Amino acid sequence: MGAMNDNPQLSPPIAAKKPSSVTFHGITVSDDYAWLRDAEYPKVDDKEVLAHLAAENAWFEARMKPHQATIDALFKEMRARIKEADKSVPQKDGDWLYWIEFEEGAEYKKWWRKPVAGGPDELILDEPALAEGKEYFRLGAISTSRDGKLLAYSVDDNGSERFTARIKDLATGEHLPDEIPGTLSGLSWVAGDKGLVYSLANEQWRTDNARLHWLGQSIDQDVELFHEDDDGFRVSASLSAAEDWLIIGTGDHETSEAWLVPVEAPLTPPRLVKARQKGVEYDVDLRPAGEGGTLFIHTNDSHENFRLATASFDKPEEWTTLIEGSDEFYLTGFELFRDFYVVDGRIRGLDRIEIRYYDDPARIEPIEFPETSYTAHLGNNPEFGQTVLRVGYESMVSPASTYDFEVANRELTLLKVQEIPSGYDRSLYATERLEVAARDGTKVPVSVMYRKDRRSPGPLHLYGYGAYGIAIPPGFSTTRLSLVDRGFAYAIAHIRGGDDLGRAWYKAGKLESRTNAFTDFVDVAKGLIDCGLTEEGRISISGGSAGGELMGAVINSDPELWGAVVAHVPFVDVLATMLDASLPLTPGEWPEWGNPIEDQAAFELIRSYSPYDNVKRQPYPPLLVTAGLNDPRVTYWEPAKWVARLRELKTDDNELLLKTNMGAGHGGKSGRFESLKETAEEFAFILWQMGV
Repeated sequence: MGAMNDNPQLSPPIAAKKPSSVTFHGITVSDDYAWLRDAEYPKVDDKEVLAHLAAENAWFEARMKPHQATIDALFKEMRARIKEADKSVPQKDGDWLYWIEFEEGAEYKKWWRKPVAGGPDELILDEPALAEGKEYFRLGAISTSRDGKLLAYSVDDNGSERFTARIKDLATGEHLPDEIPGTLSGLSWVAGDKGLVYSLANEQWRTDNARLHWLGQSIDQDVELFHEDDDGFRVSASLSAAEDWLIIGTGDHETSEAWLVPVEAPLTPPRLVKARQKGVEYDVDLRPAGEGGTLFIHTNDSHENFRLATASFDKPEEWTTLIEGSDEFYLTGFELFRDFYVVDGRIRGLDRIEIRYYDDPARIEPIEFPETSYTAHLGNNPEFGQTVLRVGYESMVSPASTYDFEVANRELTLLKVQEIPSGYDRSLYATERLEVAARDGTKVPVSVMYRKDRRSPGPLHLYGYGAYGIAIPPGFSTTRLSLVDRGFAYAIAHIRGGDDLGRAWYKAGKLESRTNAFTDFVDVAKGLIDCGLTEEGRISISGGSAGGELMGAVINSDPELWGAVVAHVPFVDVLATMLDASLPLTPGEWPEWGNPIEDQAAFELIRSYSPYDNVKRQPYPPLLVTAGLNDPRVTYWEPAKWVARLRELKTDDNELLLKTNMGAGHGGKSGRFESLKETAEEFAFILWQMGV
């Protein structure tokens, strides 16, 4: 590992200590680095704050500069695995075939279509042109009107996740004067393509509304169709499968509610499906039939792994079970089509897609896949009358593949396999799914890949997330090969807090059970050592956001295990954030973490594991931390404060680097190659610290 400072012109920035404190439940929490939060946030123009972030960035640049050749080599090989001129498989929607295309060297894609009946290709949206001259660019929603004449889309050009929606006339290529700033939502066409439904982000970056914009009218005349009064809930709107109903959904991490509005009469008062009930989640779709049709409801009201129920339009609150909840089958979602419906789920953590039939409930036809560890999903299937389903498939060793599944004869046709221009020989690699016993006896799944010629024990990279019920699928990654081809095994720990093994798995890693996620990760690492794959100190680890919180927790508890740690936009100042109801996400996060303002037990539990609050005087492993100045999810000061406290207390000479993207947000830099540069930096740091 490099010495702490072999550049006399620069030294690690030491943040000023400015004592401050807060008191809740009679307990006082001190914070010497609270000043790093700009008092005018979300504006960040405090000169002392910006100077400190600039000094950290300069230190990052200085320490990484000697490794620029490695970064360049990694970037070159990662880029060489991407087919630069690439296009998706066209998909029919109405009278048109739609696809996306990347041109050679382009950071962003172009959106194309052509008439099904024949005719020239039409460029409908040019992302490279929209992104030109911008440090950051991200397309949010994109939606073609039902008659195919108009395109609504939204753009964020600074990473703040506040999108401006615009409407393009596809016949002329001109934009309509209509422009809606501050959106954070999809865009749904209603009323014969005369209206657009969207949600605005309020000052706290929360979508508490569904609004209707009439084309050609001023946005100050837009109508609020629905308003949510609970600060913790978020509102979204989408169209039903047959596009005849607008479904307005509202909810937090554990409770939801849905309302229905006819697409052709959007000013009709929304009709409630079923009143919210704490702890009950549900989502709905409608199968048209005469007046209103049949509601399909996906809910966890009677089983935590969800059931599928139906209801009549006249009595939407009376639900009849169609598919029972099951301990074995985790029912994650469904899609309705004219002649059949599709159920998505997981069995023992592996994806399962089932075709089912309205007129024969006993007829269940799963789509079969060849590998023992994989991830599969329904692709874009826009037509209600679809008879052939677009399906995506990949594994840790199988590049992403696009299939068409012909429902009538159950035939799977391969349309496209992700091409790796620099070459990829699948036979050189192996993947397996292990189970490691956690300290409480729970078996935790681990997906691992490595080269068959790898020597064990060797270096190993372990990735984890473990929050919000988000599963980490064992999918393919071209960047990952840069570690694996250098002798690393790459492992994904499917720890509690995600819903990889069902809803109970998620619940066992949240609220009062939160620390299971951290101990599972540590125990997986120790299990991988015990089975001979690696050794203590030869494990690099990474995680982002709530996965960054995981990184912070495990370096406090077991620093000696890790040879290098990368924490992306890490949620490490958990207690202070959950105590601040003015922050964008906080009220909606209380069902996930607990409300420490009102609940002393939640306060004490969060305080006991919050990474920032538990930094102590001990050696820490080498650490690379990233942040985004415009990040509304994990605010920039969380990683900045954490690094400042680590610099103050850690007793080692290991590297500690903080890189803040000054023009980006939660996702880092935009663009397919710009983001690769950040991965190349991350991997170069890992290789440097691991001595590989």
